[in-house]
Amino acid sequence: MLNALMKIFGKKEPSGKVARDRLKVVLIHDRASVSPEVMEHLRHDILDVVGRYLDINPEEMDISLANDEDSVALVANIPVTNLRHGGKR
Repeated sequence: MLNALMKIFGKKEPSGKVARDRLKVVLIHDRASVSPEVMEHLRHDILDVVGRYLDINPEEMDISLANDEDSVALVANIPVTNLRHGGKR
């Protein structure tokens, strides 16, 4: 999964960052019972929709699920580099 992202964005990540990202995916899966594939599809879809209206830096985007006592929240940190006027379709 991360290798596919690396090919898309064309950057080599340090092995420590790759290991940390993989650990995040495993922890998210364990906390919310969401498969890594579903999280990756969710990430892709969010990038697609938000990218229509904002210039974003997908390499620094962080999406996770946070557990509360009785709910799960989707938390997205998406660095915005510029606003688009009218949206891109």
